[in-house]
Amino acid sequence: MTLRIARHTDNIEKLVKFYVEIIGLSVLGKFEKHADYNGVFLGIPEMDWHIEFTESNESASHYPDRDDLLVFYAKNDMEFNQIKQRIEEGQIPIVKSKNPYWNQNGIEITDPDGFGIIITEK
Repeated sequence: MTLRIARHTDNIEKLVKFYVEIIGLSVLGKFEKHADYNGVFLGIPEMDWHIEFTESNESASHYPDRDDLLVFYAKNDMEFNQIKQRIEEGQIPIVKSKNPYWNQNGIEITDPDGFGIIITEK
């Protein structure tokens, strides 16, 4: 089975830049004008999951709460520290998580759509 997380957005270019340059994902594919939608697939090559962001003439309507999170598990200390360095260099604010577990075991940032992203090793 393959997992796709799909989300509509008004910020597709900002999201691609964020998830590629800060998180470290790759662009796996794109499409344009498919039933009036444009989209991009982001992930890690050879994995059985990816994130799809789409845009259309209809505005996205998001209401993320503080527990709507994507959690990325770094493979090791080195990868975790590389991502953290990109976060710092990109001047992405680290926020206090609502769930205290993530404050003890990772860091939380917010993507351009306002959704929380956790980076952790545990």
